[in-house]
Amino acid sequence: MVRAGKKSAWMLGGIFCACALLSAQQKPPIPMQLTESGQIVVGGKPVDYVIRHLPVSSFPALPVGIAELLNRRGCLIPQTYEARGPENVIHASLERPGSSDWAVLCSAQGMVSLLVFFSGEPPQAQVLASAPETERLQTHDSSGVLGFNWGIDPASPQHIHEVQSGMEHRPPWPDHDALADSVIEHRVVFHFYSKSAWTRLDVPD
Repeated sequence: MVRAGKKSAWMLGGIFCACALLSAQQKPPIPMQLTESGQIVVGGKPVDYVIRHLPVSSFPALPVGIAELLNRRGCLIPQTYEARGPENVIHASLERPGSSDWAVLCSAQGMVSLLVFFSGEPPQAQVLASAPETERLQTHDSSGVLGFNWGIDPASPQHIHEVQSGMEHRPPWPDHDALADSVIEHRVVFHFYSKSAWTRLDVPD
């Protein structure tokens, strides 16, 4: 009886240790900082800024392979100061008519990169532009606090044709989408992929 009691105690102890080890292994990872705040010097004076991010999981429509690649890169998705919902992840036909492509603003280690993924396996990231997060800030309300000002959107052939309507020599109607790369309230650059290369579309000033 004594021996059986000791054996039961050893078994219970082993189970407890195994459960504790499993629990430690299954602890969720420490969440990444979704809101970044700090100060930069503007005109010789320190100015506060706030940048809000979303995790890749906030965009469930992303293909699994692209989402995994973004997570491996440590990407968070920066949101502009005027965001009313998840933004800066877009789905469009960027490579050719009817293609299923994605573009993402990825923030990692203080840098923001504009990444494009054409349909295909495994997914490959093309970097169209990159800049420090703190170079993409501007004031937007009476508080004077700076917010993130970089946004991306799909631009349909119809939209491009309308934007180019004021040009003296209007280009022909494009046959697939472009990528609108915006600095809020300032300028928009339209990236267009054609003949295996990215170009910037001509638009009126």
